[in-house]
Amino acid sequence: MKITCTLLALLLAFSSNAQNETAKKFAETITAGDLKKHLYIIADPEMEGRETGTEGQRKAAAYIENHFKSLGLKSPASLNGYQQSFNMYVDSMVSSSVTLNKKQLEWGKDYLVAANANENGTMVGNEVVFVGYGITSKNYDDYAGLNVKGKIVAFVNGEPKKNDSVYIVSGNKQYSAEWTKTITKKLINAYSHGAKGALFINQQIQKFSAYTAEESKISRLYLPPAEKTINGINISHAIAKSIFGIETFAAIIEKAVNLEPFSKKDYTAKKIKLEANYTEQKTTSTSTNVLGVLEGADKKDEYVFVTAHYDHLGISSTGEIYPGADDDGSGTTGLLEIAEAFAKAANAGYRPKRTIVFMTVSGEEKGLWGSEYYSNHPVFPLAKTSVDLNIDMIGRIDDTRKYGDSTNYIYVIGDDKLSSDLAPMCDSINNTYSHMELDRKFNDPNDTHRFYYRSDHYNFAAKGVPVIFFFNGTHRDYHKPTDTPDKINYELQEKRARFIFYMAWEAANRKKTMKRDIPLN
Repeated sequence: MKITCTLLALLLAFSSNAQNETAKKFAETITAGDLKKHLYIIADPEMEGRETGTEGQRKAAAYIENHFKSLGLKSPASLNGYQQSFNMYVDSMVSSSVTLNKKQLEWGKDYLVAANANENGTMVGNEVVFVGYGITSKNYDDYAGLNVKGKIVAFVNGEPKKNDSVYIVSGNKQYSAEWTKTITKKLINAYSHGAKGALFINQQIQKFSAYTAEESKISRLYLPPAEKTINGINISHAIAKSIFGIETFAAIIEKAVNLEPFSKKDYTAKKIKLEANYTEQKTTSTSTNVLGVLEGADKKDEYVFVTAHYDHLGISSTGEIYPGADDDGSGTTGLLEIAEAFAKAANAGYRPKRTIVFMTVSGEEKGLWGSEYYSNHPVFPLAKTSVDLNIDMIGRIDDTRKYGDSTNYIYVIGDDKLSSDLAPMCDSINNTYSHMELDRKFNDPNDTHRFYYRSDHYNFAAKGVPVIFFFNGTHRDYHKPTDTPDKINYELQEKRARFIFYMAWEAANRKKTMKRDIPLN
């Protein structure tokens, strides 16, 4: 019996060592020279800074697609080629009118209508219901006990705090960006509760400036929300007072300025007659995500994603090009080399068990648009997506990191969330192959940089897919025209890219898919 157990242990050890040597063999095909060759093309002035929706972005997409083709990677069967297109819009107001109790309100004085938050249509209502901050979440619900179906709602900006430092919705010192940065989520929430329109009150702004009024007529380029929404009108404090009464409105603003939660007694409704009409002109442009697929052997219906964003900031108003060599040319070229290593392994008979999808997305610099579009229109089932390994900036050194070995680290973000398999896998891979400093400081929920929410992995995480974000930190050239390929540390980029290759190798070949045993906060 002892001999049998010993033999089995030896066989398992031999098999494990053989797999390690195979992974190492193909990881070594990822070289600093090849990364440099790709990056000098991706960050070349000819790519014009790769801004989403521009010719430079389309040139970069074509380069990535051609690389995938040269490797023999397949395009997704449900797409017409390797690129997943999505529409973006610029809206221009044609006309707008609002009457309150038969009185014509004045544009720019009494109200504004943001072009990107409204569609052609008419809003008519006889009752306005105040709904606090307009938030519905696990920890806080402004709509609890309210019936707003067929009515117009009114809400203030921001979100409440539990005390001087902790926000109720997020449960920590950081506000939840989805409820606070724009009013889109609040308009979607109002629609889901049956409201027919919304009035928005900014407690800090009593009157509108001429500049704000003019700016609101034309939107910037935007990605439309996947959920249905309603039209929203930004009203002045004077108009809000006429709707709710001065005393009630004063109480509302006092609580809102202090970010206090609203209780049931604060909800105010008043019979009024309001009618709003809005027309606009919409201009459409497109961008793409680029996907290359390496089909798995025996678990081909399970998917491992490796992602990076290939867009950047384009050209400044003064004509300066933002090359985006590190952000995220380094992640994009790392992905290209990782894809090539896997393709070589497959051609040599070492095809991964699971299907690997290499996806470069655009629109990250606009607000994670490409990954948001993919997560709402997935080509492969998100429920069958085992993990997303996202690469965003792996070619430089963090100027502020004053500890450890600056030539041998990588920030690992998100491996403490969603799946208890992630962190042990990271540590095991690092101990076996890479021996880098895995810096997890940005996993802190009170991280003021909020990096966990600021790259494309987050749109996978929001759908429940386990994620890890690999990152080198920011530096003095971050988001500047000086982020050039000559400043990349290619040997360090090589080491980081190889580490991510090993992670993808393990994720694609492990016996079980990643657990989803930690709830997303």
